[in-house]
Amino acid sequence: MNTLYHYPLSPFCRKVRLCLAEKKIEVGLVEERYWEEDPEFLRRNPAGKVPVLKMDGRNLSDSTAICEYLDEVHPTPPLLPKDPVLRCEARRLVGWFDDKFYHEVTTKLTGERVYRKVMGTGYPDSTNVKAGAKAIKYHIDYMAYLLEDRRWLAGNEMTMADFAAAAQLSCLDYTSDVDWNRHESVKDWYAKIKSRPAFRSILADEVPGFTPAAHYADLDF
Repeated sequence: MNTLYHYPLSPFCRKVRLCLAEKKIEVGLVEERYWEEDPEFLRRNPAGKVPVLKMDGRNLSDSTAICEYLDEVHPTPPLLPKDPVLRCEARRLVGWFDDKFYHEVTTKLTGERVYRKVMGTGYPDSTNVKAGAKAIKYHIDYMAYLLEDRRWLAGNEMTMADFAAAAQLSCLDYTSDVDWNRHESVKDWYAKIKSRPAFRSILADEVPGFTPAAHYADLDF
């Protein structure tokens, strides 16, 4: 059995889970409190980060490296375009959401509201929360701009970029930190990806001490 060491509200773990599910690869989930730096987990990934996928007798780490490995070893359905230009754009957007969006938005909203309490690192910093609430508007506006002439974020086919974005936004949506009324095109895009079978297990996630938003698992939100 393949095993994914993950944390439910980690967008990077969610990105890998979406790729696994889209490719119909069965995997057992093991929740890992990676911040506790358990020696056994550190042997799997000395970087001390999730996700870690145990597959084919190997421990694979780094969400993007894992997703690209899955796309090469299990090419159907493809999650990166064959066209080099479109593939470059998909990878650019994966980097955008994994880096820029994560640091400007997710760490300042989900990080302050949830991670701090779970990890026992204190109370939310209101300055960070305000910065995240401001930054998410810019990012949603940018997504709307991309979707003006594209069916999906990187082009007319769904790619890994859509999963990277949806993974971040789903964490924020858990605590109702996304204004879905800001752009109808972004809401429609999320509704499309949220309704895919690959999303089902993510919508069933619950973090003790934090009740998901009432619309979180609603496909007609």
